Amino acid sequence: MQKASKKNKQALASYKDLTVLPPAKKKEENREDFVELLPPEVSFKIFSELDIQSLCKAAVTCKSWNRAIENSDHLWKHHCLTVRAVCQREIDCDRGNGYSWKVTLLRNYWKSKVKHEWLSGKYSNIHSRCGLPEKSMYPMDADTWGEILEAELER
Repeated sequence: MQKASKKNKQALASYKDLTVLPPAKKKEENREDFVELLPPEVSFKIFSELDIQSLCKAAVTCKSWNRAIENSDHLWKHHCLTVRAVCQREIDCDRGNGYSWKVTLLRNYWKSKVKHEWLSGKYSNIHSRCGLPEKSMYPMDADTWGEILEAELER
């Protein structure tokens, strides 16, 4: 009887060793956040490698990532300058009006996509509205439409 009791105590001790932390706590420890662990410069470097869609998704992943991304206007600058290749006037105007790189990018991203497609002639041979893809239109000012019409006339 004493042998069985001793084995039970050993088994119980081993079980206690395995369950010192509750399962939820173990999961939490394994889920370490690199933004909180690494210097801000390293996190910035990691986030700066992301494309615009991935950066936006990362910004809504968790609070610490959101803070790191939202508080770093330079992360958005690179993407905004890429959009500037198509929407130079719009980007320069927004920056001149004091908008941050992020806000400027958000205000002009879809416009640049649609404007690029129009300027490249993607919609030159469309005969009716039904022939246009869903995201072929975007509110644009008269100057932008003037650029598009000039490009069409040159084709």
